[in-house]
Amino acid sequence: MTKKAVANKEVEIVETKRSVPAELIAQAISGGANLEQLEKLLTLQERYEANEAKKAYNKAMSDFKANPPEINKDKKVGYKTEKGSVGYTHASLYNVTEKINAALSKHGLSASWTTKQNGAISVTCKITHVRGHSEETTLSAPADTSGSKNAIQAIGSTITYLERYSLLALTGLATFDQDNDGEAAGEPIECIDDKQHHQLVDMITVKGADMAKVCKAYNITELAKFPKNRFDDVMKILTAKKDKK
Repeated sequence: MTKKAVANKEVEIVETKRSVPAELIAQAISGGANLEQLEKLLTLQERYEANEAKKAYNKAMSDFKANPPEINKDKKVGYKTEKGSVGYTHASLYNVTEKINAALSKHGLSASWTTKQNGAISVTCKITHVRGHSEETTLSAPADTSGSKNAIQAIGSTITYLERYSLLALTGLATFDQDNDGEAAGEPIECIDDKQHHQLVDMITVKGADMAKVCKAYNITELAKFPKNRFDDVMKILTAKKDKK
């Protein structure tokens, strides 16, 4: 038991290992603490609650990743260009969000997005825990003018793409599914150079990603054949993953 001076009075405050700011605030109020002292205790309480909320978020995400949903490609896309036909398969936004949100909700987590446009289109995905802590990631890309899309369709296509990938990146499930954008028929695919190959291998190793899954997701037999036009995308996705312990 300790005696402290509060508002010119000597107040006895019981200090135990189980004491939390809320208990101290209650004791201070009953002891006649002044406004300044209460404000300091309230600030301490806010920090305590924020820290507890962050720990709860991390625990929930850890539990989520221990048994993550597997997301299969369920949508085929094809169109013609001046260079030939283009076709690929990917997981639709509905498929991604339905499976991931269902799994997140079991752990008190939910996802939401905000969109901004200033030249490029930016989509921010935020995952929030019921205790209040949230984390977010932002991906940006120009409007998707492929195929015969009009201006609105081009913007909508990019937003959908970024919503899907930002959610996959933030949950660390990006390697479950990647778009296999087909190249023009008969046109050779430009592969990454030696420097990019080493960078990709190093990033996969640091992040503890599955190299075989990365190759399968991009429809290649080895990383040396990784498509150069997808290098920045995969590096962003891997960067968003937590480092392997």
